[in-house]
Parts: sequence; structure tokens; C-alpha cells
Amino acid sequence: MFRKIKYRRKKGLTDYKKRIALLKGGKTRAVVRKSNRGIIIQFVDFEKNGDKVLNTTTSSMLKSFKWLPKRNIPTAYLTGLLAAKQFNNRDKEVILDMGLYKPIKSSIIYAAAKGIIDGGVKLLANIEFDEKRLKGAHISSYADQLKKDGDAYKKKFSTYVDSNIDASKLNELFETVKGEILKNNIRESKNQKK
Repeated sequence: MFRKIKYRRKKGLTDYKKRIALLKGGKTRAVVRKSNRGIIIQFVDFEKNGDKVLNTTTSSMLKSFKWLPKRNIPTAYLTGLLAAKQFNNRDKEVILDMGLYKPIKSSIIYAAAKGIIDGGVKLLANIEFDEKRLKGAHISSYADQLKKDGDAYKKKFSTYVDSNIDASKLNELFETVKGEILKNNIRESKNQKK
């Protein structure tokens, strides 16, 4: 007997067993995705006609806080923090939707989830993360090593150099941006849907 495989499963885009397990809980999902250039976080509710996106936050929104949106752990954390501050239903319990990503300790996905938790959203997850990595200390120390060889530093950290940001002081910039996000009362973004 021939069994037709769903298109998104065939292309490797959706794991339907995982999706159904997430939807059975009936809770809002914090959907965390990474692209080649940044991080996208959405709070999504299931509806029969299709998923309803409650809020979307991208790492490019961090430009307003003078942070370069890259695809790294500090950016993921700050994007999660910003997403949590923009999310209106903070009393609602939320579950993490990682999609097809494998659960790897200290990954970008878990950094974003840690940011969501620290932002005050009740994410049903117990995530422990090394604070030094969240702040970008590993990037700063690498930049310090490369500064001895000026050409290598300029090549690896060209976007930081072009933006007049010292990559060896990234952890200090992180603290500044985190403080601005936490002190600002950011409840509604342009992308917020009512």
C-alpha cells in the first residue's frame, strides 16, 4: 500500500511528531530560530486555521541599542531578553519550540531561551548557562589574542572594526545593552499583533 509523505516532512522542514507533542500541551510556544545572519524569536499560539504569531523579535532590532546583530551567544541572549520584554502575556506559561535543532548544551538556542527566562517570561525549562559565555567573554578573549596580529583581527572582526566597536570589550558593551533593555519599558513592538 502506498503512503503519501507530507511535503514538509519529505523536505526535512517539519518533524510532525515533535510538533504534535508541543501542540498537545495547549501552551504558547516560544519559537527560536537561527539564520545565517541572526536570531528570530516568535511567541506563537496554535489555532485551527493556522498558527497565530503574537510577537516577533529579531536580532536586527538590537541595532537601536548600538549592538551589532550577529549569530552568536550574546546576541541570542539579548534577543531573548528583548523578546521577553516585548511579550504582553508574561503570566502565561510558555514552552520552547526548537524545531529541528538538536538540544546542545550552551548553544545559541539555549542562550535565547535563557534571555527569555531572565526577561520575566515563565518558560517551562530549566536552563543553566555559563555567565561568561553569555556576556561574550570568549569572543573578547579571542579578539585580544588576534589584536597582536592586526591583520588577522581586522579580517575576523571586520564588521566590528567598520562600526568602530572594540571586539575585545564586547562583554562591557553587553552589560550596557542588557541594562538598557531591562530599564526600558518595552512592552509593544512594531510587530506586536493584537
